Amino acid sequence: MEDLHRRRNRIEERLESVIADVEPARLREQLRHVVLAGGKRVRPTVTVLVCESLDGDVETAIEFAVGIELVHNASLVVDDIIDRSDLRRGSPTAWTTFGHGSALLASDGLLGEAFALFSADERAMETVSEAMVQLGEGETTELLDQPVTEKEYMELARRKTGALFRAAAELGAIAADADTYTVEAFGQYAERVGVAFQMRDDVLDATADSAQLGKPTQQDAAMDRPSLVEVTDLSEAEANNRARTQSDAALRALDSVRIPDSEAKSYLRDLAEFVVEREQ
Repeated sequence: MEDLHRRRNRIEERLESVIADVEPARLREQLRHVVLAGGKRVRPTVTVLVCESLDGDVETAIEFAVGIELVHNASLVVDDIIDRSDLRRGSPTAWTTFGHGSALLASDGLLGEAFALFSADERAMETVSEAMVQLGEGETTELLDQPVTEKEYMELARRKTGALFRAAAELGAIAADADTYTVEAFGQYAERVGVAFQMRDDVLDATADSAQLGKPTQQDAAMDRPSLVEVTDLSEAEANNRARTQSDAALRALDSVRIPDSEAKSYLRDLAEFVVEREQ
């Protein structure tokens, strides 16, 4: 676990250095508020771990990892505005702190900084651009064409959450100069992890305590949002079993890549287990 913290610390340090160079100072303050207020850093850690498992260039992976975390945070700023959420990671959200206009500018600023990190690699740019298309389609579906069946919900989860997880893993493989099959296999692994993560998130929103999560709960029901719990009649146990199915599929995709056992691969396996067991 200590080595995992070491990886996260490297990501955190690079995040801080990227934001430190942002101008003007007012925008820098807003980006710092959004990005450096905490967070699990799951997606960027996946990027680094995938690259390490392939014995790739970790320095390049760190750049891509920071980029995907910035994209993720940009999407959270917009999510909080749409959801009218006052709290994120135990701190006031960007729009409650700076206002709607400044929050949207902060989201744009995060995307700009992210794409600067991807710009030197065509495959990285294509991967993230596709993920953002999927994310945008997912957000629009959630707002305007809400799923009413479990199948429709699963497609929403794939776009809304799975897409960025997929991009994170594919970026790690790209940093390692992996072939197309390997990039796709790691993408499948992470997409399934992301969907499982979203399914568990829906359960936690319905059952957990707000202080425990560091953000408001019962939001899905209050806003008539199409979560797994709201769309289906599944019990908590049944919903968690659905998430477990996705986790198992993620592990099969990971095992389809012929790479030696390593600490990085072990952590990737642990992540697929963790997302369905987490309490935060």
